[in-house]
Amino acid sequence: MTGQRIGYRRVSSVDQNAARQLEGVPVGKVFEDKVSGKNLARPQLQAALEFCREGDTLVVHSMDRLARNLTDLRKLVSDLTARGVAVEFMKEHLTFTGEDSPMANLLLSMLGAVAEFERALILERQREGIAIAKAEGKYRGGQFKLSGDRAAELRKRATAGENKAGLAREFCISRQSLYSYLKAEPTT
Repeated sequence: MTGQRIGYRRVSSVDQNAARQLEGVPVGKVFEDKVSGKNLARPQLQAALEFCREGDTLVVHSMDRLARNLTDLRKLVSDLTARGVAVEFMKEHLTFTGEDSPMANLLLSMLGAVAEFERALILERQREGIAIAKAEGKYRGGQFKLSGDRAAELRKRATAGENKAGLAREFCISRQSLYSYLKAEPTT
């Protein structure tokens, strides 16, 4: 490959630091998301995919940083290599070019399945912890994270008819949270 080396980093929440993921790895441009890897609806991932051109290499710390389920991982690698973009995983020491060996494809499937399994375990532990906290009367559910001014702006724009999915992306909240803000009484 003779094009650019483009980095992609991902952590699951805004308070986590992704700097270690490509530390010391030569890349020309880095895209970074601070959201769950449960699906492909990640703004910086989409920007990285659009930025990649034939001959480029997308460099990712590990497979689970790119996708947390096998279907998405295989789709991303397949789509990128079909466009002539190599995908390099630093931790696993694997690079996919579209001319991959059966062993490389087996490793992609096995390690992708492990990432998917890890996510399922995380969700199971989370559900168990919430059930225990609810039983003890300690669970209060998610808290609103937008300030009063931002929440008011969100309500105003949604009421004016702006696209709700677009607003959710812009305000960095889920669509479910957006609807919660719309139902909540404004605080003054």
